Amino acid sequence: MFTMHAPILASEDRSAFTQTTWVSESACCSWATGLAVLLRPLLEQGGSFDVRLNGTLGAGKTTFTPHLLRALGVTGRVKSPSYAVVETHALPGYDVHHFDFYRFNDPQEWEDAGFRDLFAGPGLKLVEWPDKADGLLPTPDLSLHIEPLDDTQRAVRWRAHTAQGQRLLADLQPAEPEVTP
Repeated sequence: MFTMHAPILASEDRSAFTQTTWVSESACCSWATGLAVLLRPLLEQGGSFDVRLNGTLGAGKTTFTPHLLRALGVTGRVKSPSYAVVETHALPGYDVHHFDFYRFNDPQEWEDAGFRDLFAGPGLKLVEWPDKADGLLPTPDLSLHIEPLDDTQRAVRWRAHTAQGQRLLADLQPAEPEVTP
């Protein structure tokens, strides 16, 4: 079981954030697997879920995503969409759209790329660098903020922004216990 900490308080409203530490990539994988277990039934029933992944370069956004996709059943190579901007993975009954807006210079590029339809449709949307499309993206169900502590450990804050996200997070448990050194 991962360690729950008191909510973080700061100038922005972080009171709804929950925090944990991924002590290793294995802990990240465990958390992603726990999330996948909860997402799969929603997505297979035609639902939609939107996850924002925030953090600096090298924080672990692109490490987290393949763990989540593999736990959902994606096989084969999982490429980062850094140059393509979006990679779509078709799973039985739904699609996963993995976006990386790092290369956007203006939020309007999101609109110009025609992504509004993808966000309006069913399936899972994973967004790296959402701030690059600031003001145009719909409200996410969940946001993760990943911060490197050292080569292996990550401080992770997450927040549900919708009732659907809150219901899902209420049941979130990592797939296997995380061990702190």
